[in-house]
Amino acid sequence: MLVTIFQITALCLLSHTMPAQVSQTEKLNIIVIGAHPDDPDKVGGSAFKWAQLGHDVLLVSLTSGDAGHQSIKPAKLAKIRREEARKAGETIGVKYITLNNHDGKLMPTYKNRLQVIRLIREHRADIVIFPRPYDYHPDHRYTGTLVLDAAYMVTVPGILPKVPHLEKNPLFLYMSDGFVNPVPFKPDVCVIIDDVIEKKIDMYHQHTSQMYEWLPYNRGGLAEVPATDSERRAWLGKTRKNASNAEPFREKLIEMYGREKGANARYCEAFQDSGYGTRLTKNNLRYYFPFIDN
Repeated sequence: MLVTIFQITALCLLSHTMPAQVSQTEKLNIIVIGAHPDDPDKVGGSAFKWAQLGHDVLLVSLTSGDAGHQSIKPAKLAKIRREEARKAGETIGVKYITLNNHDGKLMPTYKNRLQVIRLIREHRADIVIFPRPYDYHPDHRYTGTLVLDAAYMVTVPGILPKVPHLEKNPLFLYMSDGFVNPVPFKPDVCVIIDDVIEKKIDMYHQHTSQMYEWLPYNRGGLAEVPATDSERRAWLGKTRKNASNAEPFREKLIEMYGREKGANARYCEAFQDSGYGTRLTKNNLRYYFPFIDN
């Protein structure tokens, strides 16, 4: 078979643009736990970066999201949102699941804690990402509480003994938020996502019932939503990218990436060490975030 100079050039270019895949022994298992379908997408840029390198990323919604719509009935909405989540995960090549707990009714019970322990153990998680337990929405708060309550227990053999316990406690990281009480979010690591921001918006685009129906309705802006799919995607990019604005984390970005790169970043995702489980340090930061460079 003859190989043309154009094919050789294309292969060379591909080898420079495709991230190097990790070996099985180097592979990290990352689980992102949110309250509702579309909550884990908040760190979709970082999730995509891990996935690109061959790490195993699982996105989880602890509820079915069955209350998040102005007109669709809960049972039907749960099915719709489960499929929307699946498509969002497919967009970046990861698995995205939703549990059957009811939206708006999530509580920090022992039963729900066992669900979280099971998820973390079965994924053999090295990193667990989740919301802080300070938020306007009770489901968000209780998701944070459930993960914190599960954090130590994932290593205890006598708790949920049918699911093998973890020998090493994972790194438990908070997603960023803008709440200041009782304490404001403090970034320990920031990930520049300028190169993958469009993929992140593509993930949100899959959540039609939320991005173009429920959230605009709930915020009084339903009339602003465009009619066609392409117009909606463009509109979403304009309205949603600001949630990944790098400006609030400028100082940390410069510290991590150097002045030139840190000062010019437009979009990022920030994480805070919760203080539970394995601690994030300067020595292990690039082990857990292998795509960060200077």
